[in-house]
Amino acid sequence: MMYFSRARTMLILGICVLGFLLCIPNFVPAPVSWLPWRHVNLGLDLRGGSYLLLQVDMNAVEHERLDSLTDSVRSALLKARVGYQGLSAQPAQHRVFFHLRDPGQHDAALAALRTVSQDVVNEYTIDDLGGGNLALTLLPAAMATRASAAVEQSIEIVRRRIDETGVADPQISRQGSDRIVVELPGIADPERIKQLLGKTAKMTFHLLDENWIPGNPAGPDTEILPMQDNPKQLLAIRKHVDVDGADLTNAQAGTNPNTGEWSVNFAFDSEGARRFGDVTRANVGHRFAIVLDNQIISAPVIQTPITGGRGEITGHFDALSATNLALLLRAGALPAPLQVVEERTVGPELGADSVRAGALSLAVGFLLVIGFMGTFYGLFGWYANIALVVNLVLMIAILSLLQAALTLPGMAGLLLTLGMAVDANILINERIREESRNGRSPLNAMETGFRRAFSTILDSNVTAFLAHVMLFVFGSGPVKGFALTITIGIVTTLFTATVLARLMMVRWYAARRPALLPV
Repeated sequence: MMYFSRARTMLILGICVLGFLLCIPNFVPAPVSWLPWRHVNLGLDLRGGSYLLLQVDMNAVEHERLDSLTDSVRSALLKARVGYQGLSAQPAQHRVFFHLRDPGQHDAALAALRTVSQDVVNEYTIDDLGGGNLALTLLPAAMATRASAAVEQSIEIVRRRIDETGVADPQISRQGSDRIVVELPGIADPERIKQLLGKTAKMTFHLLDENWIPGNPAGPDTEILPMQDNPKQLLAIRKHVDVDGADLTNAQAGTNPNTGEWSVNFAFDSEGARRFGDVTRANVGHRFAIVLDNQIISAPVIQTPITGGRGEITGHFDALSATNLALLLRAGALPAPLQVVEERTVGPELGADSVRAGALSLAVGFLLVIGFMGTFYGLFGWYANIALVVNLVLMIAILSLLQAALTLPGMAGLLLTLGMAVDANILINERIREESRNGRSPLNAMETGFRRAFSTILDSNVTAFLAHVMLFVFGSGPVKGFALTITIGIVTTLFTATVLARLMMVRWYAARRPALLPV
C-alpha cells in the first residue's frame, strides 16, 4: 500500500498537472479563437440576468389531440362509408362525439373506430352512448403521459430557440408537472426572448376555400383565419393540412432580389418536398395559404409546380421579424403555447456583491483550514494542505470541463467539500499518530494508519455520494448546482486524500528515513 511505481507516480502527477491546465481558462482569455477554452460559467445569482418561469398550456395539448383524433375519426368513417353527423371534439367531456345517420351501421362504425391509431398505449376508450351516439374518450393516464412528453419536447425546443439567439450559458430545467424554468445570465431585458418563447410557431400549408363568401359562416371542413399583416382581412382555408411545417429542414432570412423586401427562404426534407410538389402540381392557378399560429402569413396563387422542395415566404417583413421567423421555423414548433407566469431580473450589482461575498467566505474558510492542519499535524498537515489545494483545483477543472454554471449554492458546495476533505485527512493523520504512539515503526504506522482510515473514509464518502446523486436527479435549479459540486468534490477528495497525500508522505519517507514521524 505504501509503494508507488514510477508509472503510477507519473499518472498521479499527470492528473494534477492536467487539473491545473484545465483551470487556466478561468483566469486567462483564449489565445486563439479555435482553441477549446472551457471555463466555469457564473450562474444567475452571481452574474445577474433574467429569470423566467413558463407554464405549458395543458388544455391546448388536449385540444390538439382531440382535433387530431377528430380528423382520424372522420377519415376512418369516410373510408368505411359510414354516414354520420355532428362529429366534433368535446373538450369538457374529453372526447370526440358523433351521431350515426343509420343506426344499422353501428357495427361498421365500431369496426372503423378500431382502425384509428393510438399514439399512446390505451389512449382512449370507444363508448356506445346509445341512440346511435358514439364517442372516443381520452383516458386520464394517457393524457398525463402525453402532457409529460409535451413538457419535455417544449424544453428541447425552448433550448434550441434560446441557443439560436446567441445567449450564453442559459439554464433550462423542468419544475413540477407543467412548468419550465429559464435562467438567462447577463440578459437584463429578455423581451425578445419572451416574444420568441411565446410563439408556438406551428406552420402549415392549406389550400383556400375559394367558394367561401365573406360574411358567411365556415363550412364543416373549412376554417376562417385572419391575415397576419391585416387582421381585419379574413380568408377561409381548408382544414386539411396539405403540407406540414414539421417537414422543414432549414429556414433563413434574406432579401428578395427583385423587390429588395425581406423574406424567409425555406427547404423541405424529401417527404415534405414530395408532398409540396404534388399539391402545387395539382392546384396550379389556385391560392395556397401559409398559416403560422392560426394566422395567414400569405396566400399566393400557385403559378407553376414547385418541385425542388424550396420556397419563399413574403409578407411585409423587416430584418428582425424575418430573422425571428426563420429562427422559430428552424427550432421547430412547440407542442403547446407557453405562458410567462413569473419574471425576475437580477441586477449585475447584486451578482458582483454575491461573487465577492462568496469568494471571501471561500478564501477565509480555506485559510482557516490550512492554518488548523499545519498547526496541529506539522509536516503531514502541510502535505494535507497541498492535497486540499489540488483538490480545489481538480474540482474547478472538472466544472470547467463540463462548462457548469457556478451559483452561490455551488460555492457553498466547494467550501463544504474542503471541510469533508479535511475530515478525511484528520482521520488519516490521527490514525498514523495513534499507531506511532503504540510503538509501530514509522513506515508501519503510516501503512496501518492509511489502511484503517481508508474504510471509514470510503464508507462515509460513498453514502454522501449516493445522497447527493439523488439530490441532483430529483432536485432542480440551485439544488442541482450544490449537488453537482459536492458529487465532484467527493471523487476528488478520495483521490487527493488517499492517493496524493500518501504519495507525498511515501516520497518524504524514502528520502529521509526518519526514526520518528512528525505528527
